[in-house]
Order: sequence, then C-alpha cells, then structure tokens
Amino acid sequence: MTSYTAQIIYRIECEGLPTDQYEEQWRLVYAANEREALLEARITGKNEEATFIDRLGRTICWRMLAIKDLQPIELKNGGLLFSMVREAELVAAPVWTV
Repeated sequence: MTSYTAQIIYRIECEGLPTDQYEEQWRLVYAANEREALLEARITGKNEEATFIDRLGRTICWRMLAIKDLQPIELKNGGLLFSMVREAELVAAPVWTV
C-alpha cells in the first residue's frame, strides 16, 4: 500500500443555494496505485458530506465539489505532508504612518 494526500474541496450551500464559501480538506488515503487512491479519496469525500441546521435555523450543506490534488507521500519521521509558496502583495504606499 502507498500513502497519498488528497485535497478535497467542498462547496457550502445555505438553504439549497451555493454560497461564495468553500472548504478545503487534506485527507490521507492508502491505495495500491493512483487510480485506486483517487477512488478512495472520492469515497472519503462523499462520506464526509454533511447537512445540518445552523444557529439561525438555516439548512447548511457541505457538498463535495472536487478532488483538487492527489500526491503520493512517504510516511516517515520528518516526512513532508504539505508545502505552499505564497507571494506577498506589496503595498505601494502606506495608508498611514506613525
């Protein structure tokens, strides 16, 4: 078995209407190959869909939208699970100064 990280994206719906909110989850799956890992990630993603009533009485749904990424990983001490490079947006001039 090989270990894989699966990036699962959920669309958040309120009262049956899509919102501008999405949830990103990183899940661990074990499979013999990448094709089986994708299937396992899809099953996991569908099993984790949820519907609940929020504190305002609205029906909220988490619906799996996609498996965005699937990567094999090596589970060992110090093994890399996730890495992201972000680029800073420079501010042309400060809005205020001290």
